[in-house]
Amino acid sequence: MSEILILNTQSEHVEQCAALQPLCYPTLAVEEQFTAAQYANHIRLFPEGQFVAVEAATGRVVGSTAGFLAWYERIDPAFFQGHRFIEVIAGGWLSHHNPLGNYYYGVDLCVHPNFRGRGIARRLYDARKRLCRRLGLRGQVIGGMIPGFAQYKHQMTAQEYVRRVVEGHIHDSTLTTQLRNGFMVRGLLERYLNDPPTDGWAVLLEWPNPDWPTPRMD
Repeated sequence: MSEILILNTQSEHVEQCAALQPLCYPTLAVEEQFTAAQYANHIRLFPEGQFVAVEAATGRVVGSTAGFLAWYERIDPAFFQGHRFIEVIAGGWLSHHNPLGNYYYGVDLCVHPNFRGRGIARRLYDARKRLCRRLGLRGQVIGGMIPGFAQYKHQMTAQEYVRRVVEGHIHDSTLTTQLRNGFMVRGLLERYLNDPPTDGWAVLLEWPNPDWPTPRMD
């Protein structure tokens, strides 16, 4: 297998990043998938917070993650109720980025279907964790998709589904990976996404930085 490099996203990557979106999120509304122009804006706003996984031999982008900084006193589920993904991402442009924020808000992490099972998602999460430590952030927050819920929504509620995933009785391709990478469930977000198969449900997750509090190093 070819070597995979984890790099900060550059302008030459944005078209390939955009091409990954429909492959990784085929049921998500088009307006909630990032475009090349939007990826370019992410780089302009917060270059150190954007990452790609690149095949060393070919330069092919096989994974990516995007995010911005936000300020929260704590990750309180009540505060996040009513949040909508399209609003969180400012229509895809991430213009809510706060350079003095204390949390990394991860809005996207995707791996090409042909490259899954090789630890690429873990390495992208690790890159975000290193960033949090370097900047002295409290941690990461995400509104995570639960794609597997589509198969169970007529049998159980979203709350029951998430509980069973956390307990290890059900494997969810996204949530299970996030739990294995140290994220903790803080609550559920109703109608967060425009994703009909899952009725828009998402999980509010936090990765607390074990090194916090630490001074920012930027």
